[in-house]
Amino acid sequence: MPIDAPGRTISGAIHDRIAVNGTHLHCVSLGTSGSPVLLVHGFPETWWAFHKVMPLLAERHRVHAVDLRGFGDSDLADGEFDSTVASEDLHQLIAALGEGPVHLVAQDISGTTAFRLAATHPDAIASFTAIELGLPGFGLEAFADVTNGGAWYFGVMAAPGIPDMLLAGRETAFVGDYMFPSMCAVADAVDYGDVAEFVRTYARPGGWNGATGLYASVLKEGEKIAALARSGAIRAPVLAIGAGGGPFTEHTMKQAASGTDVRSIQIDDVGHYAAMEAPERVATAIRDFVEEVDTGRVGVARRF
Repeated sequence: MPIDAPGRTISGAIHDRIAVNGTHLHCVSLGTSGSPVLLVHGFPETWWAFHKVMPLLAERHRVHAVDLRGFGDSDLADGEFDSTVASEDLHQLIAALGEGPVHLVAQDISGTTAFRLAATHPDAIASFTAIELGLPGFGLEAFADVTNGGAWYFGVMAAPGIPDMLLAGRETAFVGDYMFPSMCAVADAVDYGDVAEFVRTYARPGGWNGATGLYASVLKEGEKIAALARSGAIRAPVLAIGAGGGPFTEHTMKQAASGTDVRSIQIDDVGHYAAMEAPERVATAIRDFVEEVDTGRVGVARRF
């Protein structure tokens, strides 16, 4: 059932809250024709991370951007939430939308969820575009090792209740003064309005619980994700888009999806949040790849 936009929106977008897997997911849709694309945000983001990319993709595709459980205007997550639950949420969302197979696009911490979805429900996925993401079992856990240059917030986010304890009332400082400035290379790519939209829902009671579930998954699920990779379950073609993280995404996907066609693109002169910092280049990369998949052509990696 379409709803009024609970927060910021973009022209022509339709907002829905869709019942799936015992919860309700907020999904934003744009475009009326072409093959379907499902966009899955990272952290500290919501669907709004793709608000610059969606209109560009919607020129040729039906585009859906979702708030994962526990994020944005989707229902809150509980202590059982992890990448397995999140991937089934998305599987049921695809069915509820009447779409599929979809071109799946995921970035950052949603990588484990998206990889599970592509591996366990291959018939629902036409292609998988990975933007600036890693996977447990393939080196992502190292980012939690603060003694070797890892990020301090990995452990904080993975600890139930601790983000609420430490960040309540400080959401804007954490998101707007630390997270985005520390990992963006394009000035003003994320402005005060963007930060306010992200903070709006992280600041609700329990608003960090979705992040806790996904960060805890990174620390717990390495063996399971590696086993999925060894099974060769990823059949869809893969595009790895690297930005501030350099070739890390490419190296990850070429290992984890070694049984399928993995192509790669490096977007230079941007930081980690490529969809916000370089939306035109990200949209072009996705569109070109999706067109190659839809028409059965083999693409050639190139530098944007």
